[in-house]
Amino acid sequence: MSNSNITADDLDAERPVTYGTEAFLSADYAKDEKELLWPRVWQQAGRLEDIPNIGDYFTYDICDDSIIIIRTSDDTIKAFYNVCAHRGRTLIDVPANSNGVRGNARSFTCAFHGWTYDMEGRNKYVHDEDDWGGAINPDCTSLTPVRVDTWAGYIYVDQREEEAETLAEFLGDAGRVLSHYEIDKMRYKWRQWCIYPANWKTSIEAFMEPYHTTATHHQLTAYAEFYAYSKQYGLHSVSGFDQRKSAEATTEGGGVSRAGKGADPRVSTYELARENYTTINYAASTDTLINAASRLKDELPEGTTVGEVMAHWMKSAKADDAARGVKWPEIPPEIMTEAGLAWTIFPNTNILQGVTFVLGYRARPFGNDPDKCIFEAYALERYPEGEEPKTEWVHADPMTERDKWGLVLSQDFDNMQWVHKGMKSRGFKGALPNPHQEQKIINAHRNLAEFMGRGAPKLLR
Repeated sequence: MSNSNITADDLDAERPVTYGTEAFLSADYAKDEKELLWPRVWQQAGRLEDIPNIGDYFTYDICDDSIIIIRTSDDTIKAFYNVCAHRGRTLIDVPANSNGVRGNARSFTCAFHGWTYDMEGRNKYVHDEDDWGGAINPDCTSLTPVRVDTWAGYIYVDQREEEAETLAEFLGDAGRVLSHYEIDKMRYKWRQWCIYPANWKTSIEAFMEPYHTTATHHQLTAYAEFYAYSKQYGLHSVSGFDQRKSAEATTEGGGVSRAGKGADPRVSTYELARENYTTINYAASTDTLINAASRLKDELPEGTTVGEVMAHWMKSAKADDAARGVKWPEIPPEIMTEAGLAWTIFPNTNILQGVTFVLGYRARPFGNDPDKCIFEAYALERYPEGEEPKTEWVHADPMTERDKWGLVLSQDFDNMQWVHKGMKSRGFKGALPNPHQEQKIINAHRNLAEFMGRGAPKLLR
């Protein structure tokens, strides 16, 4: 085995690797993430629709840091550490078993001694300020700012200093490709969260590859094959449906909207789309797409090819959406091919994208416990203007409220905690990820090792 980190070339060549369990199980590793990982990357904190009005704010907590993100004007967003400059009390109290706090305010007052700050983070009131004899000034009494930027309707924060890379530089090719989907014009359909009994990496990795579909989501195999590829793009990576080398090439499509298997693609395409949609909690598609697929058998003659079925389905759904005021983005064919099925944005988010929808996941540490995480899933959709649903983050227990998550996500929850437990066994010698289908996970650990200074995947000899 090699003692050095693998390279992008190793990934592109699909060389088999292994890696250990420290990143998932070690309390010391989790402690070091607080300094070596999270403060050194752009983090997806929320979406612009969370703060539509001036004064709207929400808190984003990562490890020991709490951050206030607030809209200060129609086109300006600011972020500050959620801590009073006086004695360190949090300005907004965020309960441990919560997913942040939302509200609207034009100022923030510390409940301890009354120090007050405006939306720009400037201190506007110090009780008995004369007692300091002029020694305090705005530099030491104002809130500490956090870098903030937006992309695709998402709000990102970065705890590094100003000379660090921009968000556009951080996102790189992932941002370039996904920007064509106009995710900024989508809105929440639903959003749910839970405290899950596994490390954040164990949890997010369950959604980074379709390799598990045949065994975990076995009911879906009646409708389609789920062989997959994955590919590194530097920090980030993409996965998509693939065909085995022995398979006959088809034009079924590489995204989630694809043809099913069966003698009649008019029927099987609808069956696959319906099964996916209804069992993924009505996400990863839309009512428009499902309704258009349901008409394929009536609108196309028997013997229509897979490619013709797919083209008709998309044309029909696009026209249906246009009639109700939903415009599809014009995405070049080469971008559709490159975009695949889903993207992992380092270090902790996944985006499964469609022309008019997104299914997203995020996982992050829960306090100092390497055996727990905050796990979030959400659906976005493009709606006619003014018809977007009003949503909030809803807590749903992953074990006792399975109906809120849907069958597919519940099946994933049935694996994640037991993967985490199994890695603690003396009988586990280290991961053996599939170099073709699970390259996303390998790439994540390759990049983690660059930040953390340990845990690099090693080539199998």
